[in-house]
Amino acid sequence: MSHGAGLVRTTCSSGGGAPRPGAGPSEGLLDPVYPRTQGALLKVAQMVTLLVAFTCVRSSAWTDYSAYSYFEVVTICDLIMILAFYLIHLFRFYRVLTCISWPLSELLHYLIGTLLLLIASVVAASKSYNQSGLVAGAIFGFVATFLCLASLWLSYKISCVTQSTDVSA
Repeated sequence: MSHGAGLVRTTCSSGGGAPRPGAGPSEGLLDPVYPRTQGALLKVAQMVTLLVAFTCVRSSAWTDYSAYSYFEVVTICDLIMILAFYLIHLFRFYRVLTCISWPLSELLHYLIGTLLLLIASVVAASKSYNQSGLVAGAIFGFVATFLCLASLWLSYKISCVTQSTDVSA
């Protein structure tokens, strides 16, 4: 019979576990390996395409206020959340805040964010009326949606497949 709650650490966020004593300079505040990983490069590509999509729509003349304000809100919120997850992995905050399942929260973010971004891109494309800035914003929205789908798959593999193989082993 177990009394009290135990501490569960999630170590599959970016391949890090608990800090080892005497591990060397790579165990500092900043993770020098993370910016070169597949997940980090996907996040940077997503942030760039979302910023370009937001800028294209913001600098164009709108034909439908509600459609493009929704597109702006979705792209900028998604950009901020992706930046937050990038910084969490880069500065290894997942080691400090162990009460949150970071792989699962990232999976849920990508699931909801990708769906909202797809809807916003479809609405933006349908309301563009051949204005070049609005069409470009919608196209970059679709590219960002594809990149988010790739990150969703990567997050799924990390949070669900890795944890299920750890349980069966």
